[in-house]
Amino acid sequence: MHSVERAFEPSVDLHFRLPNPEDEQIPELEFQEQVEQAWQVCDRFDLQTDIWRGRILRAVRDREKRHGDGRGTGFLNWLKDREISKSQAYAMIELANSADTLLDGGYLEPEDVNQFSKRAFVETAHAAPEVQQMVSEAAHRGDRITRREVRQLSDDWTAMTSDLLPTEVKQKAADHTIPAKYLAPLVKEMQKLPESHQVSIRDAVAETPDVDTLKQATSEARYLWRYLEAATNVQALNNESLDLELALEEALRLGCLSSAADLVNHAAQLEQTVTKLYLTWKRLNALSERLYLDSGASSPHLRTLLSCLAPLSGDIIETSLTGGGDRTIRLQVLSNADVDIS
Repeated sequence: MHSVERAFEPSVDLHFRLPNPEDEQIPELEFQEQVEQAWQVCDRFDLQTDIWRGRILRAVRDREKRHGDGRGTGFLNWLKDREISKSQAYAMIELANSADTLLDGGYLEPEDVNQFSKRAFVETAHAAPEVQQMVSEAAHRGDRITRREVRQLSDDWTAMTSDLLPTEVKQKAADHTIPAKYLAPLVKEMQKLPESHQVSIRDAVAETPDVDTLKQATSEARYLWRYLEAATNVQALNNESLDLELALEEALRLGCLSSAADLVNHAAQLEQTVTKLYLTWKRLNALSERLYLDSGASSPHLRTLLSCLAPLSGDIIETSLTGGGDRTIRLQVLSNADVDIS
């Protein structure tokens, strides 16, 4: 196992000369090559620096987890002092984790990191071990590794190894009749589905193994997943008279699967929104009542504030439609049970 502390020692020379953009004697091709070389030097240095920064951030975060207040306040303050956003911090931590994964797995030598872009590095760490091995071999040969190359290798590996794809498609991918880039998205969507739906899609693709069928199958698999996932989260669909699978078959037969999936998905979102609206309304009522009791004639402005908010705290919620001119929305709240929102 490689030593994490010694891996990726910064060794990039940042002293380089840029071509003069005003020198007309430099051919355009030569100018672009010099600029690209300089850019790659910066990219390598940037990658190494962010890997080390990620390790530092990870150490600070882990220390906070062990000895902090349990809410990560110390870590967030540490980031704030250095003007680092939380998303930037975790992006660098992910980069550090990727480096350690590739090193610990024996897929990469420390000096080979110079061949990667940052995004390619993370992409490689998330790839299958076989893909990691192929990428590391290319990097060791001195090839420049970008995310595009990593994804291409991942797509090719998926096309040749996935049990979800029929033999007819794999053969066409092997002889480049069908580009491998169309196979990985289909496999990704099919993996989410129950076996019965996987079989039906695989059979359809085997019957007509071409690009158009693959695109259609990918879209169908995506909508199938959206339908199945959302349907389990919609309380209104918990009805003994409803057979979700038969409804799905009818949508497929009529060619309106996308509409059915969107319908169920929006229904799930609406139920969640209604629940959140009700809990927020209850909380608003509780706060309004508390403030009313704490105020009086000596606080006329607070009373005016409560008066202005009254249309939102009554049994009928009333508000103007944003961007809708004079249109007003009125919602009546009817509840047969109290909900604890404290």
